[in-house]
Amino acid sequence: MDSFITILVAAMMVIGSAFTLVAALGLIRLPDVYTRMHAASKAGTLGSGVVLIALGIEAGDTGTLTRALAGVAFFLLTAPISSHLLAKASYAMGYRLSDISVVDEMPKAPEAANTADQ
Repeated sequence: MDSFITILVAAMMVIGSAFTLVAALGLIRLPDVYTRMHAASKAGTLGSGVVLIALGIEAGDTGTLTRALAGVAFFLLTAPISSHLLAKASYAMGYRLSDISVVDEMPKAPEAANTADQ
């Protein structure tokens, strides 16, 4: 049973590290702030969560596993919200979408729509 747990933890560490690597590559390679935040929030959260669960399993202590699961829950609750708020603030400050982006679905500000009609 110990070898099964060791293999499971090792696999989870590799998977979590791979997701974290993909998030880091996304931060480097993606064209604009919005796609970069998407990569960091999705892949980074999943990678960190899997590594934390692997840590909790490897510790073999119920208290450590409970804290690791609480950390995963914290990541899952805060990362998407903070990413959304950062994207909304970036859009409000005028950061433009990449040229390869197809559609801008954010509604225009009411004062900008009123001046465009005149």
